[in-house]
Amino acid sequence: MEIGASAPYFELKSTEGRNYKLSDFDDFKFLVVFFTCNHCPYVLGSDEVTRQMADKFAPKGVYFLAINSNSANTYREDDFEHMVKRMEQYRFPWKYLYDESQEIARKYGALKTPHFFVFNTERRLVYTGRGLNSPKDGAAASVNDLDRVLTELTEGKEISIKLTNPVGCTIKWEGMDKHWMPAEAKDLV
Repeated sequence: MEIGASAPYFELKSTEGRNYKLSDFDDFKFLVVFFTCNHCPYVLGSDEVTRQMADKFAPKGVYFLAINSNSANTYREDDFEHMVKRMEQYRFPWKYLYDESQEIARKYGALKTPHFFVFNTERRLVYTGRGLNSPKDGAAASVNDLDRVLTELTEGKEISIKLTNPVGCTIKWEGMDKHWMPAEAKDLV
């Protein structure tokens, strides 16, 4: 996705058992869509910092929305049942949606877990990339791109850095081994 592109439509099942579509989040001023999973050490290492960002910016109209697009055939712990258990255990302040077909990951151009996409009030992309420079150990990160972007966005400022390389595990695509990614994605990493 190019900066300025509209958020692609989705309708996905949540860990609560109901389906959500993009328009269900219209009441929020800003939207952070991030691709995540249950097993990746980069996700596990940065989840609490992501939670802090979600809590910090919620009063300013920012909503975080998590999507798992990983193939459960590659990592069983990324299946829907494990998603439900993870949300029950950690009670994250976001909806956790399952992109079983991986269609939404392809529409957004998700490359890694975690990979963040930040949208403005018109649901135009203003930032995509990493949350932290060291997500495997979130507490040791020296750069928090997500905090910077959301601060600039909620203060009405121009986004100073609109694109960074996401840092994390690759999306686990269906029918491929653990180290495969689409050819178009290899050029972006």
